[in-house]
Amino acid sequence: MKRVFISALMLFIFTASFAQKFNRNKNQVIAHRGAWKKNNFPQNSIASLNEAVKLGCYGSEFDVWMTADNVLVINHDPEFQGLVIEKVNYADLLTKTMSNGEKIPTLEAYLLEGKKQRTTKLILEIKPSLVSKERGIEVTNKCVEMVQKLKVVEWTEYISFDYDYCKRILALLPKAKVAYLKGEISAEQMKADKLTGVDYHFSVYQKDGWIENAHRLGLTVNAWTVNTIPEIQWLLAHQVDYITTNEPELTFEELKKTPVATGWKLKWADEFNDAGLPLGKNWSYDVGGKGWGNNELQYYTDADSSNAIVKKGSLNITAVKADKENNHYTSARLVTKNKFDFKYGRVEVRAMLPKGRGLWPAIWALPTEGKYGGWPKSGEIDIMEHVGYDPDSVHGTVHTEKFNHLIKTQVGKALKVDNPYTEYHIYAVEWFADRIDFFIDNQKYLTFKNTKKGSGDWPFDQNFHLILNVAVGGGWGGKKGVDESIFPASMKVDYVRVFQK
Repeated sequence: MKRVFISALMLFIFTASFAQKFNRNKNQVIAHRGAWKKNNFPQNSIASLNEAVKLGCYGSEFDVWMTADNVLVINHDPEFQGLVIEKVNYADLLTKTMSNGEKIPTLEAYLLEGKKQRTTKLILEIKPSLVSKERGIEVTNKCVEMVQKLKVVEWTEYISFDYDYCKRILALLPKAKVAYLKGEISAEQMKADKLTGVDYHFSVYQKDGWIENAHRLGLTVNAWTVNTIPEIQWLLAHQVDYITTNEPELTFEELKKTPVATGWKLKWADEFNDAGLPLGKNWSYDVGGKGWGNNELQYYTDADSSNAIVKKGSLNITAVKADKENNHYTSARLVTKNKFDFKYGRVEVRAMLPKGRGLWPAIWALPTEGKYGGWPKSGEIDIMEHVGYDPDSVHGTVHTEKFNHLIKTQVGKALKVDNPYTEYHIYAVEWFADRIDFFIDNQKYLTFKNTKKGSGDWPFDQNFHLILNVAVGGGWGGKKGVDESIFPASMKVDYVRVFQK
C-alpha cells in the first residue's frame, strides 16, 4: 500500500511539473522593447517586460549588448545615457538610472524575471557589435549559454540583424526559433539555412505574394515596427503571424475588429502599392460617354493616367474638366469583371471621397453573367454612393426587379459620415445566402434579407464583380447642377479587399 502511495505521489509531482511548462499566449502581438509607451515605462526595462506579460502579448522583444568586461545587458541603443556600452564596464553603467529608478538590466536578471511567467515569449535580439564580427559571435555564444544555464530555452526566441548570428544560434541550438531582421535575404535562402521565421519591416511584405510564399516554405512571418491602424489591419488581413509594435494595446483592439477574427479569409485584394496605372491583372475599364443609363456627363477613359493612377499607396480616380467625344468631363470606371468575380463574402474598401456639387462617386457590384436578365433583374449592390449636393451623406442600396428606384421600392439607407472628404473610411458589405449587411467603419447600418420569393426579390445567388468610379452629373448626381470650380476631383482608394468563409 505504501509503494502504491509513493508511486501516485511521484506521478502527481511529475504531472504538476509538466503542467507548469511554457503555455504561450496565442495571439500575434509582440511588444517592441516591452510594453512601455502607454504608461511611460523605460524601454527595455523590467517594468516594460512585466507590462507586456500583463497585457497577454505573445512576446516581449528586448535587445542585448555586451560591456567591455563581458556582462550582457539590455538596451536598444549602443549607448546608455551617454555611455557606449561596448567600451565601458558594467559598473560604469550602474552609475546611471532609468526614469523609473531601475538600473540597466543584465540579461540574467531579465531572463529570470521573464521566467516567473509562462505565457509571454522572450524575443531576444542580439545587436550587431560595433567592435567586430568576432565579438558579435562571442555575444551570441554567451546569450545561448545564459538561456541554457537559466533553463529558459522554451521561453526564448531569437532575432538579429546579423545573418551570421542567426546561423550561429542554430549551430548551438538546432531547435531554436530564429528569425532574421534586415530584409535582403530571400525566404528560400532562410529556409535552406534552417531559420524558422522572417522578421522584416512590413514594407517588404507589400511585394505581391511575399507572405504567402514564406508560409508555403513553412516560415513564420513577423513584421516590425507597426504602429498605425491601416498597417496593422493590412498585416492581419494578409495573415501575418506576428506584429512587433510600440502600440500593443492598440494592436489588441484591432485584433478584435479584423475580419479574420470572425472567420473571414482574404480571397482577393488590391492594396495599390505599385505606382502608375492600376494593375492590369486586377482591373479593366468601362469606356465611353453616352450617359451610362443615368444621363451622366463624363466620358470614361481607357487606362488614362489623368483619370486613374496609383501613387503614394492609393488609387486616384479623378474627374477632370476636359472635352472628349461630345462630353465635357473625363473620368474612370474600373471593373474586376472576368478578372475577379465572386459569390458571397465580405467586400471592404477604404476610401476618401471627392467633394463638390455634381460629383457622384460609387463603390458597387454588378452581376457578371446576369442570369436573370438585364438591369435590374439580375441585381445591383451599391456598397457606397455619394452625391455631392448632399454633403457628408453616404448611401448603401440594393436594386432588384422588385426593389428599385424606378418603381420607388428600392431598399437603402443614407448615413452621415464625419469628414468623408479629408479622412479615409471603410465601406463594406457582408453578402450571405440569406442577407446582405452594410457597414461603415465596421458599424452595421442596413440589412437586406432574402425573402426566398424568387429572383425578383433576390437575384444574389450568382457571381458579381466590383466597380469603382466617379461620375459627373446624371439623374441623381447632377440633380442640382455641377459646380464648375471643383475640378479636378478625386476619389482616393487605399485598398479593396474581398474575404470569404
